[in-house]
Amino acid sequence: MPEPVTVSIDVPQGREAVYDHLDVLANHEAFTDHLLRDWQPSGPTRGVGARARVHVKALGVRDVVDIEVTEVRAPELIVERNIAHRAGRTAEGTYRLQELPDGGTRIAFEYRWIVTPVVDRLTAPVARAVIRRTNETAMRRLAEQLATA
Repeated sequence: MPEPVTVSIDVPQGREAVYDHLDVLANHEAFTDHLLRDWQPSGPTRGVGARARVHVKALGVRDVVDIEVTEVRAPELIVERNIAHRAGRTAEGTYRLQELPDGGTRIAFEYRWIVTPVVDRLTAPVARAVIRRTNETAMRRLAEQLATA
């Protein structure tokens, strides 16, 4: 199983404001649509049980991914489980929000494989690099989104 991939970014917004924004799953579309497209939210708009079905195309492969928020601890933690149907991959994405000493928030996002298809195990360095790059892009876009919210 590939090692988890963690990326982070510091933003000037307070932790509660960042949490409130990330807690609405539909808000994720704007900063992840470079990879996750055609969002179809369902369930509650925020908190545990918020869901979305998205389409992904990565490394030339298309898939349908179901995302569901499985754990929240305001204002510091949001955990999402995602299942990629075609690939047979199950993973968790975890946002950890930490107050910075001089104000602002460090947003850390960890992607962790739970059920790893053979192709992910065989191409672990490539899979991790792709996940890191796309998640770094998402964090930069999230920072921009928060600045204009």
